[in-house]
Amino acid sequence: MAEIIASGKKRLVIVTGRAHPQLAIDIAAALSTELVHTDARTFASSEIYARYDESVRGSDAFVIQSHTRPVNEWLMEQLIMVDALKRASAKRITVVAPYYPYARQDKKGRGREPISARLVADMFKAAGADRIMSVDLHAAQIQGFFDGPVDHLFAMPVLLEHFKARLDPATLTVVSPDMGRVRVADIWSDKLGAPLAIIHKRRDPLIPNQVSVHEIVGEVDGRVCLIVDDMIDTGRTIVKAADALIAAGATKVVVAATHAIFSDPASELLQSTSIDSVVVTDTLPIPPEKRFDSLTILPIAPLIASAIHEVFSDGSVTSMFDGAA
Repeated sequence: MAEIIASGKKRLVIVTGRAHPQLAIDIAAALSTELVHTDARTFASSEIYARYDESVRGSDAFVIQSHTRPVNEWLMEQLIMVDALKRASAKRITVVAPYYPYARQDKKGRGREPISARLVADMFKAAGADRIMSVDLHAAQIQGFFDGPVDHLFAMPVLLEHFKARLDPATLTVVSPDMGRVRVADIWSDKLGAPLAIIHKRRDPLIPNQVSVHEIVGEVDGRVCLIVDDMIDTGRTIVKAADALIAAGATKVVVAATHAIFSDPASELLQSTSIDSVVVTDTLPIPPEKRFDSLTILPIAPLIASAIHEVFSDGSVTSMFDGAA
C-alpha cells in the first residue's frame, strides 16, 4: 500500500491520469510519498474506466493530469477520476492541471463562439472538484470561471533561476511576443534588471496558428533578446518574432516558455538559425522525437509539490511567489 502523508486526521492522496505519469511520480517523490495506484483502462468502445486500488475515504485528494494530445481523452479521464473520488467519499478533491485545457478559448472574439475554458471549469465542478491548481494560465480571468479556490502557480521562479546564471543583464533585453504578455514580461525585466521590448503582432481570426509581426517597440539592436511566453504550440509565432528581432539587430535570441505543446512542425521550426536556445518546463510530456539539441527542459514537479504541500497543510500558496500570486 502506498505511503500516505498524515497530518492529524488528514490524509494526502496523490493520483494521476495516464497523460504524463512521470510528472506525477516526480511530484509524489518531492512530497516523500507514493502515488495511489489507479486501475485506468480504455475499453474497445473508447470509453474510459478508473478505479482506485485502496480506500480514499476522508482523504485530501489531488488528481494530476497533463492535457496533452489527445486533449479530450485526457480531460475525460480526469473528470472520471474526480467522479470516482467523490463517490468513494474523498473529503476534498483538487484538480491539478499543470496545463489548463482549452485555456485559449477564454472569451468571445466573434459572435456565436463558445467560451470553452469556462465550460471546462463547469465540468470539473460538476464532477466533484473542490479546487483547481494550474501553472501559468493563458488568461488570468480563467480563475474566475471556477466556483471555488483556484491556485494559479507561476513557473517564473524556475525559469528565472536558470537564466540568472546564464544571461548578462547589461546586454539583455526581455521581449514580450505580444501585448497580452506585457505584464509578465515586465515582471521578468524587473527581476533580471533588463529593459523591456514589445512585439506588436496581428492575427487573422479566420486562419489559426498564423501571425504577422508588424513592429518592435524597444531597444534590441546589439542586444541578447529573451522572449518570454506561456506556451509554444506550432512555434510559428516565436520564430517570426525571433526573425524580426534578428532583422532589427539582435545578436542572439533565447526563448523561454512554460508549456511545450509542440504541435507539428514546432520542433523543426524552433531549430531556426534565428533562435539560439529554447527553455521550457515539463508541465507537458515531450517525447524524444519532439526534442532537439538546443532545447532545455526544466522540472516543474518541485514547484507543484510545494503548492500541494501548502494547500494540504492549510498554508499560503501566495507566499511562494513573494505575494505576486
